[in-house]
Amino acid sequence: MGCSVARAIIIYDDAQQFPIVFYICSTQSSMKKILLFGAGLSASTLIKYLLDHSDAESWHLDVVDQNLELVNAKLAGHPNATAHAFNALDSTQRRPYIAQADLVISMLPAVYHVEVAKDCIDLQKHLITPSYISAEMRALDAQAKDAGIIIMNEIGVDPGIDHMSAMRILDEIKAQGGQLESFKSYCGGLIAPVSDNNPWRYKFTWNPRNVVLAGQGSAACYREMNELKYLPYHRLFQRLDRIQIDGYGDFDGYVNRDSLNYLATYQIQDIPTIFRGTLRRPPYCEAWDVFVQLGMTDDAYVMKGSAQLTPRQYLNAFLPFETGVSVEEKFLKLVRQRRDLYDLFDYLGLFSDREEFGIENASPAVLLQKILVEKWKLAPGDKDMIVMYHEIIYSKSNARYLVSSSLVVEGQDERYTAMSNTVGLPVAIAAKLILNNTIKERGVTLPVTKEIYAPILAELEQFGITFNEQEKKL
Repeated sequence: MGCSVARAIIIYDDAQQFPIVFYICSTQSSMKKILLFGAGLSASTLIKYLLDHSDAESWHLDVVDQNLELVNAKLAGHPNATAHAFNALDSTQRRPYIAQADLVISMLPAVYHVEVAKDCIDLQKHLITPSYISAEMRALDAQAKDAGIIIMNEIGVDPGIDHMSAMRILDEIKAQGGQLESFKSYCGGLIAPVSDNNPWRYKFTWNPRNVVLAGQGSAACYREMNELKYLPYHRLFQRLDRIQIDGYGDFDGYVNRDSLNYLATYQIQDIPTIFRGTLRRPPYCEAWDVFVQLGMTDDAYVMKGSAQLTPRQYLNAFLPFETGVSVEEKFLKLVRQRRDLYDLFDYLGLFSDREEFGIENASPAVLLQKILVEKWKLAPGDKDMIVMYHEIIYSKSNARYLVSSSLVVEGQDERYTAMSNTVGLPVAIAAKLILNNTIKERGVTLPVTKEIYAPILAELEQFGITFNEQEKKL
């Protein structure tokens, strides 16, 4: 019949004996069109949700990725979806597809979102990205409002679910007349307990390079009891908070860049203490600090003869020369004879002289990444885990209270990971709310108003993404 969706209407003749069947076709042109740039790991759950709801919502999904085989595997021949392979970074190639869409979702690297946003403004199409709002994106706010579109950012997990869950608590406290004293928030992409089988208690569940370079470039900043605190990179993994999550044990939290940015985002400019951090399992941070102090995470220069270096020679290049003293002995001296730390580096093969790196003109960070990728890669059947924790202190009626809110999401399998679920579901739900005009806000924004966060958090609970919230009097 050539129809994407066909609806049958049955009419009987006057004698009510012979049915006459009319088919009314609903073609793609009458469906709302969603254009998705990027079909990588974080897009798996997003694509599934959009396809699962496509009939009920009358959606057609166009997915663009350079890997057409990957897209076809995720679409699995669904009649309401089409795979495309072209350079989404080229405006002349993407604009015709944006022009035909009702809503665009960009899962491209964050640096490309602004150019996509400019096309969406020009063509008056809504846009969603899960990435942080850059200064360049924020500058497009007036233009987006004039175009009558919403550009929704920071609608994944971190940023995203952290904003929404925090604002729900903060708004409730404010509505009760509470006075905020402290806001601390932590999130980490980790490995689920069933797959937690290496001594570092960590495996790569997202871009390894970003993990190796985490925290570099500027000092982290936060506020404690109305005093500004700055933590330079070389001390970042030394100032740790110990967090305990019921049923999951201990985590260490280190400060995540500039926490002060969230004073305006959450409308808590006068709060005495604000701290946002990243979670890792002990003893990860303590051991990672050794890499930082040695300089092995540096990406600013090239190591001469890097291709011919072995891991042992690489490590020794950062240790002092001592006649007759082995690399192992020098390293033990560095870590104050801590055999527990020594064993972590031994597990990585850093004392091995068996194999050369084979990478020309590599920085210390590049060589470190090669070592870690081989040891921290996900094995078949491994499951990841997202952990989030908020701790808020407020006062009311001459009493002080502490609210704790924790979220743990474990991945289902290699495709529908915890990262994919917690990034993809908020994006997909936001797309539905925008297309149904439930979200009426326009301009460059993020999900911090009740109009946005309340329905998204409510639907996330249907997928098991729920917070354990507790309050106690101090």
